[in-house]
Amino acid sequence: MRRAYSVETVRAAEAALMQRLPEGALMQRAAAGLAAACGDLLRRNGRVYGARVLLLVGSGDNGGDALYAGARLARRGAGVRALLLAPDRAHPGGLAAFRAAGGQVVDGPDGLGVLDLVVDGITGIGGRGGLREDATELVHTVTRDRTPVISVDLPSGVEADTGEVHGEAVRADATVTFGTYKPGLLIDPAAEHAGALRLVDIGLGPELPEPPDLEALQYADVAALLPVPGAESDKYRRGVVGVVAGSERYPGAAVLAVAGALRGGAGAVRYVGPGADAVIARFPEALVHAGPPSKAGRVQAWVVGPGLGDGRAAEAAVADVLAADVPVLVDADGLRLLDAETVRTRTAPTVLTPHAGEAAALLGTAREEVESGRLTAVRELAARYRATVLLKGSTTLIAEARDTPVRVNPTGTAYLATAGSGDVLSGLTGSLLAAGLAPRDAASVGAYLHGLAARHGSDGAPVSAQDVADGIPAAWRDVRAG
Repeated sequence: MRRAYSVETVRAAEAALMQRLPEGALMQRAAAGLAAACGDLLRRNGRVYGARVLLLVGSGDNGGDALYAGARLARRGAGVRALLLAPDRAHPGGLAAFRAAGGQVVDGPDGLGVLDLVVDGITGIGGRGGLREDATELVHTVTRDRTPVISVDLPSGVEADTGEVHGEAVRADATVTFGTYKPGLLIDPAAEHAGALRLVDIGLGPELPEPPDLEALQYADVAALLPVPGAESDKYRRGVVGVVAGSERYPGAAVLAVAGALRGGAGAVRYVGPGADAVIARFPEALVHAGPPSKAGRVQAWVVGPGLGDGRAAEAAVADVLAADVPVLVDADGLRLLDAETVRTRTAPTVLTPHAGEAAALLGTAREEVESGRLTAVRELAARYRATVLLKGSTTLIAEARDTPVRVNPTGTAYLATAGSGDVLSGLTGSLLAAGLAPRDAASVGAYLHGLAARHGSDGAPVSAQDVADGIPAAWRDVRAG
């Protein structure tokens, strides 16, 4: 599992560790890891000896990491130059080591020629706000030939704790981070700036508290959570999920939500709504009912909202489902029709799955605010509605009302930006709820499988929501195989 901590927590852990280490040892560990990553990239693109490397060096420890790493590269035969953005505040030890190793300090970008690598050591995790104008111009100048960029700990100009980007920021091909991940490396829009991530172990682990601020499940974590039927399983033990979805205008939403539930391993699906004919035509194993949902039969979880439309019947269906004493997932039109106080006072779990626009409506704010501050938005939604919230988007986030780490899904792909894929996710996550997974786990596993399924369904080509649904079994097999 990838675990991320706030700047304040990282600083405290570093301070505790440095008390037990010789002076400068922690920075040397970071610099060694950074130099190794730079060397790997240079070798892949040609060579280390004779490579032309430029360090963009800010003040403080981040610049010191870059200078010490530059010294190591210079001793391996690279031609390393450093451009100091704050010469009077450059790290003195790092600068001395850099010069002693043969590194050259330059006054500006003129005359640098073609570069093989730019190392971004401008601000790091302590930076706030975007890059200053002079730094922005410098970064654009030295990368205009698409020179590869490695950022030190965090791309300069992004917010480490939130993933927000206020103004200009470095767009790195790779980021080498130290000790632990920072939330901004895993959450868009900042994550888009980070490129490939490389974590360098500097011995910080024992100093980091439980729980982390953010976590991202990996294959082994998801495999451990997957509900696998046993010899004594029947459809009820595997989980029966009810789906209230679709309308005369959007019958496909019903089909896709049911597809996600069945592909996700539900023992049975009870469908309630006007799309019964379309559902049965595609999935004859589905159990259909005219409604209301409370009369449809036994279920272990409900999914309500995809393609439901407007009107009194739709509103009544949402209210009926929310009155049930089982976990309920609310998506799409259901999010507009729900009563907030009803959600807050439910005794059974509730999962809300909005995209940015729907989240903005639930919060009474602008969509742009949600998209630029995804972590803040998902935490606020979970707290306000006392629910588990899966905020869909370029990085999908899952938060609970209680004090547990926010989860970020690492398998998202642009192929999911297609009509109906959210309906598939709703059915898939509903099946996991019905199987007995806790709401946070069901949402996390559902998002993970959903992303993998899109990759299987696409094979590098455009993908439809039905392709995503059909890719779920292959995603499931991949996870179990590790």
